[in-house]
Amino acid sequence: MIEDDAGMNDQVPAVIPALVFDREYVPVLVGGSVVPGRFTVGGASVVIGPAGTVIIAEASDTPAKSGVWNAEEVRLIGPAPAPVTGRLMGAPWGVDEGSLPIHIAVRAEGEVLYLGTAQVSQAGTSDGVLTDCELRFEAPLSRELLNRVRPPLPPELLPDLEWLENVNGDRAAALEQFVTGWYPTADATASSTRDSASRLPDGLRQLYRLAKQRPGALGIQNRILPEPDLHTDRLGEMLVFGVENQGGFFWSLLWTLEGPEADPTVLFREFDEDPIAEQEPLSGFLIQFSLFEASMGAEYLALPHKLTAPQVEQLTEALHLVPLRPFWPWAPTHFYVAPGLVVHVSSEDGEAFDVWAGATHRSALDPLASLPVDWNRFDG
Repeated sequence: MIEDDAGMNDQVPAVIPALVFDREYVPVLVGGSVVPGRFTVGGASVVIGPAGTVIIAEASDTPAKSGVWNAEEVRLIGPAPAPVTGRLMGAPWGVDEGSLPIHIAVRAEGEVLYLGTAQVSQAGTSDGVLTDCELRFEAPLSRELLNRVRPPLPPELLPDLEWLENVNGDRAAALEQFVTGWYPTADATASSTRDSASRLPDGLRQLYRLAKQRPGALGIQNRILPEPDLHTDRLGEMLVFGVENQGGFFWSLLWTLEGPEADPTVLFREFDEDPIAEQEPLSGFLIQFSLFEASMGAEYLALPHKLTAPQVEQLTEALHLVPLRPFWPWAPTHFYVAPGLVVHVSSEDGEAFDVWAGATHRSALDPLASLPVDWNRFDG
């Protein structure tokens, strides 16, 4: 018989037949003296009792389902029933529920893998209902165990780098290949660029065409203005087409009554300061903008603390440098890529570097997994 004591957490085997876990272990983990409450939250089973909570997720890598997210984090995707909301948000049941253990387990191929305990680190609610919840493991998972409970994706299913070969050749092809690879849309259909105003440069017309089925192509952090929102500056000299998320700066093109220049210079301007030319014309700028926004809006991130130049060299050694001049005058930024992965590296002084890596799937972060880097967040 299983003893119900403070050491129960250490007595649960790592791998247990699913039926045995449900019948023998769950009642003791949550308190076997009463019938526990069982609920479903985002595909995961949540069992609540007077001695604790057990969350049993499925082995999956679907972001819309509850489950293990990375080696340190579990996510519950609501809405959650009131008892689950109350337990995880700390509502009183005559005891301090915040002190009750939360046990995490994952079902995989008829077995349950017991992963240990976790604590709520962040939660969101709407009208008193838990909509999302992040829990942090008290002991991070090994990479081997993580791969069992959140299966990796075969490399051939990651977006390829065919676009990279066209960056300094056919840039329109490079932009289309990258955007359609990063934002796959099963029902996307080709449409003519003639849908956009003829006075716009070809690059902008192409991006608007792509964004009809892939709205993320217009930006997540900063954004390219939707075509109806394009406007000239207060002097009527520049066409403003891109803005920073808080309105601190914008990008524009010289605006004339004549036909558009084939590949115009992009001007960066902060408030009423003098404009600064981006180092790449519109064709290269749109590739850079797309790379930056893809990484910023990615589901899977790798975020180190500030790095030195040698650390950046080590981090990017296994990646491909995108052969474009630096993006963004404020903090010159270079891009490095691998299948399904974009890393942007920027620095204002050339000594301390900010690095942000975004990926289409956690498997795409594999090139960074073994690096001796102090990660603020690592979803691989």
